[in-house]
Amino acid sequence: MLDERKQKILRAIINDYISTAEPIGSRTIARKYDLGVSSATIRNEMADLELLGYLEQLHTSSGRIPSVKGYRLYVDDLLAPEAITENEMNLISNWYKAKAKRAEEVFQETAKIISRLTKNISLVLAPQLSQANFRYLQFLPLDEKRVIVVIMTDAGFVENKLMTIPKGAAVEDLQLIAGVINKHLAGRSLESIKPSVLRKIKAEVMADTDLFECAIDMIARALTVEKKERLYMGGTTQLINQPEFRDVEKMQNLLNMLEEEQLLCDLLNSHENEQGIIVTIGQENKYSGIKDCSIIRATYKLEGQVIGSIAVLGPTRMEYGKVMSLLEFMHNNLEKILTQYKL
Repeated sequence: MLDERKQKILRAIINDYISTAEPIGSRTIARKYDLGVSSATIRNEMADLELLGYLEQLHTSSGRIPSVKGYRLYVDDLLAPEAITENEMNLISNWYKAKAKRAEEVFQETAKIISRLTKNISLVLAPQLSQANFRYLQFLPLDEKRVIVVIMTDAGFVENKLMTIPKGAAVEDLQLIAGVINKHLAGRSLESIKPSVLRKIKAEVMADTDLFECAIDMIARALTVEKKERLYMGGTTQLINQPEFRDVEKMQNLLNMLEEEQLLCDLLNSHENEQGIIVTIGQENKYSGIKDCSIIRATYKLEGQVIGSIAVLGPTRMEYGKVMSLLEFMHNNLEKILTQYKL
C-alpha cells in the first residue's frame, strides 16, 4: 500500500489529468492542491510513483499521466463517493416522462440520458423480448387428422408446429382452447406470461389436455426464440471531442469495434453474474479496440431478475466518480421506471 502522502499526490494527479487531459508536473500539483509539501517533495514522490507503476511519462521532458495501475488504485481505494445532484435526478425523471411512452423507448432514452450526462458512449443491453407482445394463437386444420398450431406476436414473429388431432377432439375444442388463451394473453408482453398465468388458463379450459399442452409448448418456444438481446447506443459523436481520439488510428479502431454489435453484447455480458458496479480499465479489457478505454457497467433487474446491463465506454481519463454514481442510480431506479411502462 502507498503511504498517505503518495495517495494524496496520486489522487491529485488523476483528478487534474481527468480535467485537463494534459500531463501533470509537480509545480502544477503544488500550485493547485494544498498538500502541505514543496514542489521538490512532490517531484520526488512522483518519481517514486512512476517506479512503482502508478504513473507514466510519455516523454523525458513532459509531466506524468496515470497508468492503468494508477487508475485501478484510484477507483478501488482513493475515489470519494459522488452522488448525482437533485437537478440531475429531476432531469432524468422529466426526460422519461416527456420522451418514453413504451417500454422499448425506456431503453432508447436511457442510452441518451447516460451519454448526455457523462459525455461518453452509453450502452444499454435490453431483452428483445420487451418489444414482443402476444397477439394470437390459432389451430389451422390441415386435414382430418392434423392441424398447424400458429402463434403470432406484434413483432411479426410466427412460430408454427404440425400436430396430430387427438382422437375424439373436434374443431370446436381447438377453437375453445385458442379463444381462452387469446382472451387471457392478447396484448401482453411475452415476458409477463408467467407459469401462474398459464395455470389459470388451464383451469378454465375444459378440453383435451394434450391440445392445451401443445399450445403452451408453442408459447414457450416463442418465448425462447424472441428472447434475444438488443443493444441501444448513445453518444458515439462524443468521441470526436475527446483528445485521446484525435489519433486517427485509435479512433478508427474504436469505431470498427462499435460496429460489432455481438461483440459489444458479449462485452456487457462478461460480468453478468457479478453484482454492483464493475470497472475495467485500459488493458484490462480483452478487446484490442478498447485498450485505451475504460468501461463502467452495471446490471438492472425486473421482478428481482437481472434482465440487462447498462454501461459507459470512454477514455481511461473519464470522470469515474460521476459515471459510477449515475450508473448506481440507474441500477437502483430502472426497475421502477420499467414497471411503470409494464414491460
